[in-house]
Formats: sequence, C-alpha cells, structure tokens
Amino acid sequence: NNNNILRSTAITTAITADDDVMRQRKKHHRRRRLSAIHNTSTTTTATASVDDSFDDEDSNQAQTKLISATRNLVVTLCFVAFMLCNMDRVNMSVAIMPMSATYGWDGVTQGIIQSSFFWGYLCTQVLGGVLADRYGGKYVLGLGVVWWSLATALTPFAAGMGISVLAFVRVMMGIGEGVAMPAMNAVVAKWVPRKFRSRSLGLVYSGMYIGSVLGLVMSPYMLNKYGVSSIFVPFGVLGFVWFFLWNRFVSSAPPRRKTTLNKPEKESEPTPWGILLRNKAVWAIVVAHFCHNWGLFIMLTWMPSYFNSALGYNLVECGWMSAIPWLVMAICANAGGYVADNLINLHGWSTRDVRRLMQGIGFLGPATFLTLMCATGSSWPQLAVTCMCLAQGLGALSQSGLYSNHQDLASENAGALLGLSNSAGVLAGSISTYVAGLVLAKTGGVWTAVWMSAVVFQLVGAVWYTSNCSGDRIAELPPLEEGAPSTQGGRK
Repeated sequence: NNNNILRSTAITTAITADDDVMRQRKKHHRRRRLSAIHNTSTTTTATASVDDSFDDEDSNQAQTKLISATRNLVVTLCFVAFMLCNMDRVNMSVAIMPMSATYGWDGVTQGIIQSSFFWGYLCTQVLGGVLADRYGGKYVLGLGVVWWSLATALTPFAAGMGISVLAFVRVMMGIGEGVAMPAMNAVVAKWVPRKFRSRSLGLVYSGMYIGSVLGLVMSPYMLNKYGVSSIFVPFGVLGFVWFFLWNRFVSSAPPRRKTTLNKPEKESEPTPWGILLRNKAVWAIVVAHFCHNWGLFIMLTWMPSYFNSALGYNLVECGWMSAIPWLVMAICANAGGYVADNLINLHGWSTRDVRRLMQGIGFLGPATFLTLMCATGSSWPQLAVTCMCLAQGLGALSQSGLYSNHQDLASENAGALLGLSNSAGVLAGSISTYVAGLVLAKTGGVWTAVWMSAVVFQLVGAVWYTSNCSGDRIAELPPLEEGAPSTQGGRK
C-alpha cells in the first residue's frame, strides 16, 4: 500500500510538472508574439518591412491578423497626427486678424509672422527623413509632435512679448512639424503593402484637411468666447495625449516574416544621395512639389483673410467658408487613393500612368478654377467659394500622384526622399506666403496677382512632372531584400 501511494504521488507530481512546463511554454510563445509586434530596433531598419508576402500560406495566421490590426492602428494614429498638425497650423491664420488689431500689425508684419513657421519647417525636412529611415519613424514623429505641441501652447504668450519672440516660437513650431511628413512616410513604407499604399496615404494626408476643417471652424468660436489663448493651449495639450497612445502601441515597423527571423540583422545603409540626385524622376517629384506648394500654402495661410477682405465674410463666416474647401480635399484625397489603387491592382494600369493622371489633375484642376475665381472677383462670393473648393479638392489628388511616388522609386529611402522634395515645397511655401503679404500691402489688397502666381506654377508643374516622372524603382539602387515592400504594380 505504501508503494502504491508513493507511485500515485510520483505520477501526480509528474503530471503537474508537465502541465507547468506546457503553461510556461505557452506564456513564453505568447510573450514572443506580442513583443515581436511592439518592439523595434533603434539601430537597424532591416527588421522592418511588410508587403503582400505576409499573406503567404507559410505565415502564421495569428501573427498576420495581429500585424494587420496594428497596421490599421498605425495608419489611424498617423491620420490623427496630421490632423493635429494642421489644427495647430491654421489657428494662426484665424487668430492673426484679431491679434493684428490688438498689436497693430500691418500686412508686411503679418507676412513675416505667417512665413516664420516655414523657416523652421524647412530646416528639418531632410534631417527628419534621414533619421526616420535610420532609427525608425516612430521616434522621430513622436518627438516632432511633442515639440510642435509645446510651441503651439506657448504661442499666445510669445505674442505678448513681441514680434521677435513670436517669430522664434513659430520657427520652433515649424521645426517640429517639419519631421512629420518624412517620418510618416518612413513608417508607412515599412507597414503598408503596395496594394494598399495610395489609399493609406490618402487617408493619412486627409488628416491634414480634417485638421484644417476643425481648426477653422472651432477657432473663431473659441476665440470669441474664451480669447486667443483658447485656440493654442488646448490644441497643444492634445498633442501630448496623442504621444502617449503612439508611444504605447506603435512600433516603427512590423516584425520579420518567419523565413527571415533567423537571419542576422543588417546595419542600415547610408542614404544613396548620389544615385537619388542623378535620377530624373526624383527631380520630377522635387520640382512638382515646389510648384504644388506655392499655391497650396497661399491658400492654407491666406484663405480666411481673402474671404474676409475680398468677399466680405465676418470672422465666424470666414471660419466656416474656409473649412469647406478642406473638407472637400479630405473627400477627394481618399477617393483618389481608392481609384489609384484600383487602377493599378484591378485594371492593370502602370504605376507611372496612374501617378501622371492623378498629378496632372492635381495641377490642372486648381489652375482652371483659380483662374475662374479671379475672373469672378467679389461680385459673386458664393461662386468664388465654390471655385476655391473645386481647386483645392482636385489639388488633393496629388496625394495619389507625387506624394505617393517617393515609395515607388526607393521605398527604403522614402523618408529621406520625401524630406528632399518637401524641402523644395516648404521653400516655395515660405516664399509665396511672404510674397503674398508683400503684394497685398503694396497693392492695397488686390488678390488677383496672388492667385495667378499659383496658376503659373501649377501649369509649369504639370508639364514638368508628366514629362519626367516614373513609377519604377530606381535601377541603380540595390535590390530589396526579402520581405521588403513591393513598389511595382500592374504594368511598369
């Protein structure tokens, strides 16, 4: 009997031990799966790419679903970041009218204040892209949002300390926002497969337009009821809330596929500037970005003033009227993304032809309707607002044109390449914003010259881009390693 008891005890102990081992193994595997999604290397980029291959039969089904869900979260939080980006940017275009009355700013001073943002914005375009490609877009974008949110909250206090202090804070805000596009592009290049790329970028960039809508609609009411500080401090606080979510749930890139998990990680390569700068298609993007942003940033910064001084709308009406074109842009950007992806995936269009079509409309549409708006003048305000809506809406198709083209040419250097082209775009925006204020001051508020300058650049950009763009990966670049995102679709 004693022997039987001992044997029973031994068997029970063995079974319990086996159960403990199995439970520990399950916990270990579960921790590995979760950490694979949420941990990102800070020194390499070779671990980080996603494409259609995650749908292979060899891929772990649970991991694939988790990656897909995390990818949707990444795109959504990028959308929110860009929404905050423009909320924090357009509030000054509304606040500058009552602030000018308070502090006695003339048109030239307003132009300096508006353009000072772009001085800082220009400084971090290429740097932000290079850092995002090398160390991960999560960290660069997160730091940028915190930086510009702090500058936004400090803006009303800086205004009371003088023009130089306000200009400095606006420069600091521009430095923070300058990394947003390159860092986002680096994150999307790692997370989003080619077949979803246009629509994902369309959604992310539409966050800017929704942010403009919210900022332009909310700012007049908050300003009238609570004062100037109410449209800067709360907007800045929202950035810190976003950063908590971004830092907690997002990584710069998904994990490697099973077939590459055991390969040694490769140190990220330096940006191949020589190859990029010698490529004609790269310069097609750079010149097009300059031409596109010349008009875009005039509309972004001066549209409320145009509706107020030229069309006779009051402050609250200016907010609403200025918000409508941005809402149209959000709709068109997302619709354009779906159309572009379907033309490539379902109808076999080449990537180059889709980029040319979308960007061609993105240039010629605004040129047409801005010309009509100038011809209408202030005699028919409703038609002028309609023309502005159509000009900006069709211009938003650029998100499926030049703004998606960086990843076609060099997906692993997408952040640096966007930083390069956006530097040209920011340079155009800073010049055009200042020139617009100077022209209005010298002419006593004549807007035709301001809008027609945008038309000229849009026509030049249409000719240059459609003649020189490409949808193919740059041939001189080394082939993508296994697991990297595909850049081609349909015919080449």
